[in-house]
Amino acid sequence: MTLRRWNGWGDDSIDAPLGEDVLNVLAEWIGRSTPTQDVSLADTIASLPASRLPAEARLSDDAEARVRHARGQSFPDWLAMRFGRMAPYPDVVSFPESHEDVAELYAVAKRHGAILIPYGGGTSVVGHLNVPQGERPVISVDLGRLNRLQHLDETTCLATFGAGVAGPDLEAQLRAHGYMLGHFPQSFEYSTLGGWIVTRSSGQQSLRYGRIENLFAGGRMQTSEAELNIPSLPASSAGPDLREMVMGSEGRLGILTEAQVRVRPVPAHEDFHALFFPDWDAAVEATRRIAQARLPLSMLRLSNSKETETNLTLAGHDRAIAWLKRYLGLRGVGEDRVLLLMGVTGTGNETYYARNEAMTIARQHGGVHLGRGIGRGWQKNRYRGPYMRNSLWAAGYAADTIETAVNWDRVTPLMQAMEAAAEAVFAEQNEKVHAFTHLSHVYPQGSSIYSTFVFRASPDYEENMQRWRMLKTRVSEQIVAHGGTISHQHGVGADHARWLPAEKGEFGMRLIRAQGELADPHGIMPPSNLYS
Repeated sequence: MTLRRWNGWGDDSIDAPLGEDVLNVLAEWIGRSTPTQDVSLADTIASLPASRLPAEARLSDDAEARVRHARGQSFPDWLAMRFGRMAPYPDVVSFPESHEDVAELYAVAKRHGAILIPYGGGTSVVGHLNVPQGERPVISVDLGRLNRLQHLDETTCLATFGAGVAGPDLEAQLRAHGYMLGHFPQSFEYSTLGGWIVTRSSGQQSLRYGRIENLFAGGRMQTSEAELNIPSLPASSAGPDLREMVMGSEGRLGILTEAQVRVRPVPAHEDFHALFFPDWDAAVEATRRIAQARLPLSMLRLSNSKETETNLTLAGHDRAIAWLKRYLGLRGVGEDRVLLLMGVTGTGNETYYARNEAMTIARQHGGVHLGRGIGRGWQKNRYRGPYMRNSLWAAGYAADTIETAVNWDRVTPLMQAMEAAAEAVFAEQNEKVHAFTHLSHVYPQGSSIYSTFVFRASPDYEENMQRWRMLKTRVSEQIVAHGGTISHQHGVGADHARWLPAEKGEFGMRLIRAQGELADPHGIMPPSNLYS
């Protein structure tokens, strides 16, 4: 029996409750709210239409399975699940156990005129899993049984996995041999290797381990026309890299069934240090200089003043936080304080050098080192953030995130524009939004920007959707205007597709579409991801 929430995030035995003090702060920031009444799983199943496909071998028309595979974790998905507006649904769910099983599904799809929607961990936040309206039946292809470590080559440090392996299972299988991949997105507990690859994912410690494009070495993809095998080579100048076509393809080309990834031995040492700076500008300058020094760190995560204060408030421990603020004040870090978390991972000598060099730069910009206590707390709860969304909803509040990446000279203006755009959207409706931001992935050239927006939920489904559309549109328009990417780590899906041409250009979009038309001339794969 599954423990996954059918209409929210994560394991239904895990909660992140909000204390009365937090609710009071939320009321102060954005106003008190009233919880809405969720539609039950039983009522949702009762409204499920009959399947348009027969329950053949490896095709299940089980009602609960169809409901659980109908949506991901985007804000529209969230509202659909909570308000009972989930239709349309997949007609059947398939659970392939091999590449050959996936290949057979294409024959089934052609025979029935069906659409195949690949399903990894169901964690998409940009509409990758949306079932299209129309007369064509839909097969949800759950890849969760393609989850085994097939081969580990310790000479080349290459590991071959089924593409449906989830983060914890992947790391556990590698650690049994003393190795690790090191890809830790916030969705790590449920997201899958194949999902990471086809959405160009980035893990929290990508500063050391690299984004998924640095880790993906080769693989096997089934398309409606043929099987695509990508060899694993250390490097090649033999024309365009086929890996690049697979990465970011978001299901439009085919279904990735196997992946070879570059692994490394488990490090001997890892710590996360907390540094506070007197203001945002000083912290950004220090973070940029540390990134451009190319020190062997694993993470730099900088919260702006609103996110820093939010995290301190949510932490509880009022006396300890009051002491912390007094101490920082004595060190010249006052009300505009911002927090930088720094991951130090590797061998003893490596970490000693990286930590000391980074601390030297930080001190030059007013940074105050607070040790490893806050870092240990972050490490312990690094995957609990999405659970807060459940608790906020239960209290009558909604939350969504929008992220991008841009060059260093545009980081601060774009961050400010994103938050200001969100505040303007809600002010027009006589509402407030609590917007806060962090930089979670830094590069010598620039940084990602990850903003969270918390606001009062409406008891009306359409009103919530309208607010979200305005929020997404206004913030995305600022991203495009400032030259940012429409997504640094979440992918494009259906929610971001309208802004992709601004980044790729007209001819670039023609090239992307041409790849899809060649690999999927029958239109079997999801019709809305990337482009329509």
